[in-house]
Amino acid sequence: MRKITIYLLCLFLSVPMMTMTAQPGYNYSKLQREKLNRGVIAIRENPSEVVVSWRYLSSDPIKSGFNVYRDGKKITDTPVTVSTMFRDKNSSRKAAVYEVRPVVKGKETHHIDGKYTLPADAPLGYLNIPLQKPEDGTTPVGDTYSYTPNDASIGDVDGDGEYEIILKWDPSNSHDNSHDGYTGEVYIDCYRLNGERLWRINLGKNIRAGAHYTQFMVYDLDGDGKAEIVMRTSDGTIDGKWKMIGNPDADYREAGTFDKKRDRLVNQGRILTGKEYLTVFSGLTGEALHTVDYIPERGNPKDWGDNRANRSDRFLACVAYLDGIHPSVVMCRGYYTRTVLAAFDWNGKELKNRWVFDSNNPGCEDYAGQGNHNLRAGDVDGDGCDEIIYGSCAIDHDGKGLYSTKMGHGDAIHLTHFDPSRKGLQVWDCHENKRDGSTYRDAATGEILLQIKSNTDVGRCMAADIDPTHPGVEMWSGDSQGIRNVKGEIIAPRMRNMPMNMAVWWDGDLLREMLDKNVITKYDWKNKKFVQLAKFEGALSNNGTKANPCLQGDIIGDWREEVLLRSEDNTSLRLYVSTIPTEYRFHTFLEEPIYRISIATQNVGYNQPTQPGFYFGPELIKMKGTFRGYQFK
Repeated sequence: MRKITIYLLCLFLSVPMMTMTAQPGYNYSKLQREKLNRGVIAIRENPSEVVVSWRYLSSDPIKSGFNVYRDGKKITDTPVTVSTMFRDKNSSRKAAVYEVRPVVKGKETHHIDGKYTLPADAPLGYLNIPLQKPEDGTTPVGDTYSYTPNDASIGDVDGDGEYEIILKWDPSNSHDNSHDGYTGEVYIDCYRLNGERLWRINLGKNIRAGAHYTQFMVYDLDGDGKAEIVMRTSDGTIDGKWKMIGNPDADYREAGTFDKKRDRLVNQGRILTGKEYLTVFSGLTGEALHTVDYIPERGNPKDWGDNRANRSDRFLACVAYLDGIHPSVVMCRGYYTRTVLAAFDWNGKELKNRWVFDSNNPGCEDYAGQGNHNLRAGDVDGDGCDEIIYGSCAIDHDGKGLYSTKMGHGDAIHLTHFDPSRKGLQVWDCHENKRDGSTYRDAATGEILLQIKSNTDVGRCMAADIDPTHPGVEMWSGDSQGIRNVKGEIIAPRMRNMPMNMAVWWDGDLLREMLDKNVITKYDWKNKKFVQLAKFEGALSNNGTKANPCLQGDIIGDWREEVLLRSEDNTSLRLYVSTIPTEYRFHTFLEEPIYRISIATQNVGYNQPTQPGFYFGPELIKMKGTFRGYQFK
């Protein structure tokens, strides 16, 4: 097996990486980031074998090896240096403690040790995380509803270097903004990976349930090593310590009015008036730490485009390093018409508004109606500070407009370094306006590099490096006439059921796999078709045709990505970890800001897969020396 070590050189540097090109220019010596532990995980692959996987960190010396122990006994004959995983012949059904210790210059060190206890009853192929399902409820008109686990995020809430899972519970009567009707209350839980629930937040009856209402940001915002949760709240929200926010008697839900023309009630269950807040919660306890009025305020819903909150209640959010050092949270409202973004900083005691961008302001008219059902954040212009890719426009780190392509609203968007021969980051976007189709653009300037016009509403698009015979990341959409390379050439014809929901690095090579529902497929570039690689039996995806997992990303273990799905009976989460051998090892992608932020924003609107701020794919093998912060040996 080849030994290939690829590492993020920029993470070892203590000087600013500022350049005159549009490469991400983060100063890693100042950037406030998480302190991760070894991320050890042990998964029983079959009755006789256990696969142990762990993180390779930027703080590890380049030539580090790793010894693996089971119950205090070393089980590696020589240190593992090719990858960061090890297969243990273990047929015992007793609980076992696995430990990973770094080896530097032939000597074991205790630099960021990592341990994991494999339960005696561990299932095959995944980590089972038991849940405490909320009780069923009844609406004011007597309809009953139940709950399913929905979107999730991760954050280290107690400072031990291991992520906890923050989970949103979705009631069965949740609604898209275009639909009338009462919804059940939205719950946010925090769980350790062993299933221990730390707290539950009830957002209350004045926060409607649906994909566009609650975007919850989980991140360590004040640098104390413990993540906070930031989200929109209202009167009646109950925090993790059972304390009420605002007026407990307030009920802003519309009873509905009868429309004779439609012969039905309209606006029933909608929330058109009332107070809205922005609250920072402790990640450890769920306690509400500070609450301010929500910006941007609702005002008159008609000012956003209609009188039923279908336009005014379209919310987005992200985390961004707006000053190049500290993470800020950006809360957003509107994208079909008026667009407002408000940036906030949390210093551990209070939320302070950094800036507000409003398309209603003079000179900002071109930014109205340009937003997507999601957004991306990252340093696109090389100044070391993050910009916000807000659909067809971009907002600079200082809250000023960077550019607008004027191509309007869309459903999906991808930001990464697509083309290894081109400097900077690019954006692949699709549009609903039955005109502009799908576009590939320069992320820093908005210059259109490729456009596939369409007279249809192009609702889906995907970007992933799946074909090693063509340089860079491939792109396709609902009307792209097939798979295209970065030059715009069609390299594979349109296929039935082309996967366009999510993507995941799974099987250990440098290509990416597709994730749709509970199935991972791999592109067969020789025969130009997708073939099934894995199916997670007994687990289900979320959000209807969006068919996304609760979360996808490099959560634990080696550099590859995990898939978090709910069980069929909704009583647990299942964290699926790849056990396929790999001949590569990388520093965890979690140490790269754009990738980490893409995990934090995955729950926003229509979930989008993770994307790093650097090119990652088989073209790396052809490179020598240093390229985009990577060095090859």
